[in-house]
Amino acid sequence: MLRIAAAQTFVSSDIADNGNAIRSLISSAATEGARLINFCEGALSGYGKFQIVNQDDWGTFDWAAQERELRAIADLCGQLRIFAVVGGAHRLSSGHPPHNSLYVLSETGTLLTRYDKRFLSNSELGRWYTPGTQPIVFEVDSYRFGCAICIESQFQEVFSEYERLGVDGVLFSSYGIAPYFQIALQAHAGLNCIWISGATPVQKAHKGPAGVIGPDGGWAARCVATAEPDFTIATLDRNDPEYDIPLQKARPWRAKARQGGIYREKMVDDPRSLDRNQY
Repeated sequence: MLRIAAAQTFVSSDIADNGNAIRSLISSAATEGARLINFCEGALSGYGKFQIVNQDDWGTFDWAAQERELRAIADLCGQLRIFAVVGGAHRLSSGHPPHNSLYVLSETGTLLTRYDKRFLSNSELGRWYTPGTQPIVFEVDSYRFGCAICIESQFQEVFSEYERLGVDGVLFSSYGIAPYFQIALQAHAGLNCIWISGATPVQKAHKGPAGVIGPDGGWAARCVATAEPDFTIATLDRNDPEYDIPLQKARPWRAKARQGGIYREKMVDDPRSLDRNQY
């Protein structure tokens, strides 16, 4: 079993304030036994078009301050033995917009890996961000996770790819989880039989608070839709009887179905099957 938390924090243009807010919820979640907590898109750096008002602001962005805060957050993770997934920009070479990223910080206080958003929105491509190139998978206590960001909720291939990579859950971070995002995430969870943890800023919680969706497509835990920092915790258990059908039956059977063997062995060479004009 694994306890994970989905967070909603107030995201400001002050990187130090954002860092303090993130560390506060990490401490609280660790006290409640969470082994992993994910935060929203741009939780530390601020998000383009909101806290980062103009594309030119990346030229004066305080990258040193973000690195200091990331290291402080990582140190806290090491002290509390908890993993954290934190949204922030990632600097590229001069002249290139940053990646829109999720930093995966380990229980040992190190940067484990980083996910860079691959499917950018039309506006993000206008010199706000540079697209990433690949999925990432990491492990916490034998449970495997992938990451996705914002509009990637509208691309089923992101989630089906993670299912093929054998993840138990996807950590979804967005600057707002609109109702149609929620519907899509529930569908991805149910179709792929995975957990999905969704994080959002408190500024957007009224449209859809942070929460965790179970592998049956239903909400396993949700924050209250108020403009206050909060988190919610769900327990992931592969042997939970409530999820017996999606995890023990549907997911392995669907894997066989996609391979096609169970159908090919039942196919027949019958003329009546080939005649499409016959009742």
